[in-house]
Amino acid sequence: MTLTVAEFVVPGSGPWWLFAGLALAGRSADLISTYIATPNLALEGNPLARRLGWRWGIPINALASLGIGCFPSLAIAVATTSALVAARNFQNAWIMRSMGEWQYRLWMSERLDQTSRPLPALCFLAESLLTLMPGLALLVFAESSGVAQAVGMGITAYSAAVALFTLMALWRR
Repeated sequence: MTLTVAEFVVPGSGPWWLFAGLALAGRSADLISTYIATPNLALEGNPLARRLGWRWGIPINALASLGIGCFPSLAIAVATTSALVAARNFQNAWIMRSMGEWQYRLWMSERLDQTSRPLPALCFLAESLLTLMPGLALLVFAESSGVAQAVGMGITAYSAAVALFTLMALWRR
């Protein structure tokens, strides 16, 4: 019998190790990229992650990954979202680390102050919508309960997270 990604897998089984490992690898990439970019979490966009900090964030992510491993579709979606978040973090992590968190934050604030108010919001919204397009295409047109649909879920979740956390940060300004 072939396992479908819509099935529940028993903790400790071979497939569970695969899916829990996949979720853990994705979450680890996100955490590592976040640490490289903002070790003090001064630039962390997710208020819950910032509030949890490293002390609670790491074990909660590890335990959540073990639970998520029981649900293959969810594990694939979480790994996809986490990989995209990590890639986005790594894009500017070197600049953040070289400048320092607070100096980078000040520099970004100055850049935002030197442009018209709606332009950054429109650019970030465009980024989210352009990312959303392939995610929705996979959700709508991929085989129901397949890997492609789970990847579409992850891309769609990433798009929503970028839109939400970026617009929250812009709103706080």
